[in-house]
Amino acid sequence: QRKWIAQVSHDLRTPMTALSIGLERTQRLLKDDDPEGRANFDGRVILAISRTEAFEVASVTDTAQLFGVSVDSVDNGGSVTVDNASLGYPLRSLADVPAGEYWVKAWLNVYTTFERADGHVVKLPMDHGDGQTWHTKPGNLVSTPVRVRIDPDDDRVVPITLDEVLPPIEFPAETEWVKNFEIVSERVSEFWGTEMRIGARVLLPRGWAVDRDRRYPVVIQHGHYSSAPPGNFTSPDEVSDPENMTRGERAGTALYEAWTGDDFPRFLLVTIQHPTPYYDDSYAVNSENQGPYGDAITYELLPALEEAFRGIGEPWARILTGGSTGGWESIAQQVLYPDDFGGAWIFYPDQVDFHYYQLVDLYDGTNAYFREYDWLRTPIPGSRDVDGRIRYTMEHENIYEEVIGTRYRSGGQWAAWNATFGPVADDGYPAAIWDPLTGEIDREVAQWALEHWDLRRHMEENWETLAPKLAGKLNVFTGRRDNFYLEQAVYELETFLTTGENLGYPARFEYGEKGNHGWSPWRNPEDPQGLYGDMMDHVRENAPDGAPLP
Repeated sequence: QRKWIAQVSHDLRTPMTALSIGLERTQRLLKDDDPEGRANFDGRVILAISRTEAFEVASVTDTAQLFGVSVDSVDNGGSVTVDNASLGYPLRSLADVPAGEYWVKAWLNVYTTFERADGHVVKLPMDHGDGQTWHTKPGNLVSTPVRVRIDPDDDRVVPITLDEVLPPIEFPAETEWVKNFEIVSERVSEFWGTEMRIGARVLLPRGWAVDRDRRYPVVIQHGHYSSAPPGNFTSPDEVSDPENMTRGERAGTALYEAWTGDDFPRFLLVTIQHPTPYYDDSYAVNSENQGPYGDAITYELLPALEEAFRGIGEPWARILTGGSTGGWESIAQQVLYPDDFGGAWIFYPDQVDFHYYQLVDLYDGTNAYFREYDWLRTPIPGSRDVDGRIRYTMEHENIYEEVIGTRYRSGGQWAAWNATFGPVADDGYPAAIWDPLTGEIDREVAQWALEHWDLRRHMEENWETLAPKLAGKLNVFTGRRDNFYLEQAVYELETFLTTGENLGYPARFEYGEKGNHGWSPWRNPEDPQGLYGDMMDHVRENAPDGAPLP
């Protein structure tokens, strides 16, 4: 095998029905932080087949043809074969690829072995500042793209060599306004059996460096991993083309102008960074598969951050906000830690009622991919355009993730939800809420998930205690045409919180009539005063008499 693995050059006209992915035995593949060198690898080989030299691999709809094969202790210098038995997406099998010439590229998403505190030993991709992006993850292996001919009627095998290592990602430097903060979490490190860090980027208010006795409220922006400045805070000097700024640049420079002006409220704006071996974000709660991130953020990171940057450090001076994943985290932390936070501005959150797990009913459903009738199986959509046209189905997205990584190791959205909302299976990985290949729902696992993580249900079951603690703190905003159908679960939450026996309860719900995923009543990127002013008005109204407000 090693003899032909080294033979990278070959007749590009040679047809084949299998590709062998080889690891080149070279010092470049030995990890710098491993003094003994890497003799073998665990991970997932992902092969991309493209009609052009451009390899789009992160899109469910506009992706290259992908195939995935897991490797367990493959030698540095060994190989793994992608053939007709390998799971693919969008086409399920290499045999389905039409004969022709294509560009081919492969990656190895390298896994780390974790000996967890619960006794399970699992192999997962450690985050290295990439936000669980396998095709850019530092330390992963990648091949040079080659052009080959694929022919289902031929049985030749052509080698592809993984001969490069993806480089480290440089973290942004601190500036006058934006600072970096990081701690080793004792709770999370104990769970994973190795040192685990969580951190934040902190935007300092005007005057912070001058008035050393002043303390500030904190606005905590939850969401996917990002190294960008909080709020995309951008100095006009950092914009390359001021005449043709992007929407993000307009929002970032508008925040800069307002933030550094005389009339903007003074507070710390913080984005939390807490990627896990399953996702770019822990969902900010204590989960069975990802560990005690909720406690780590609330009781380790925030107190240390407030001490370092002169936060007020009281619940009334802590505001949560975020959209999508960040929206779910904002309401989850406010509901699960009601005594530790003073309010949540919740935008288009992930499913807050599991009657609508997107469009899957975890209470009564039998299949996550199809609505089944006597003679008909109708695909359940996973995403739509605002005009209602379907982008892709539930089956499409889940199979795509299964190709990237089995046992919920893809770093994708459904993997994250299984890791967060599901129990631990006997093998130490998340129990499957449904079969990833067929969509058949496991009623026992689904029941466990809804009993533990349906936030509407949790509120209802604990309402006598939670009602006084959440009054006036929940502010929910979503579009009525959310691209992922998340508004349906929000409707259920609103029904519980504001009708029937709760008629008149102080909770705010606002909807965008044709709003998509990302809608906000403060959508004007050049008006940061609106949203943050609304939050700071709430802080002032709820501050104790004599509180040290800036």
